[in-house]
Amino acid sequence: MFHTKIIYFIIFLLVANCNVKTASNTHGISSLENKSKDIIISKSNKNDVKYLLGPPSVKSKFDENLWIYLETKKTNQSIFKLGKQKIEKNNALVIYLNELGIVSKKEFYDINNLNKLKFSKKTTENVYTKDTYLYSLLTSLREKINAPFKNKN
Repeated sequence: MFHTKIIYFIIFLLVANCNVKTASNTHGISSLENKSKDIIISKSNKNDVKYLLGPPSVKSKFDENLWIYLETKKTNQSIFKLGKQKIEKNNALVIYLNELGIVSKKEFYDINNLNKLKFSKKTTENVYTKDTYLYSLLTSLREKINAPFKNKN
């Protein structure tokens, strides 16, 4: 009798803690697509963009006038998948500013467009030679540091 009450109580707690709403994690700017519609090419400036979207998620290191805003939303799939998350939204907004700080171009990419982007297969090789002064200096320092260990053996 006592055991059945405990079992009913545990079942009640499990059912009471169930949530119909799925848990989701959002990173970046929420509702990026709707906010990007308020940015007008050749009319909006740097301050308008900062007011609408805040500081950019990524600023280009090579071009200070290239701003990138990101939005990612992940949701739990089901209780049977043991916490695996599915990417529901993966949006990116690329804003190009001219030298006066006015928006000259904007590109919005959603999850389907991002999957279609092509990346270059070319790689940059490092030119590294062992004949440099720095290499010979560091090698000799390493040999002097390791020298006492060699003498003990």
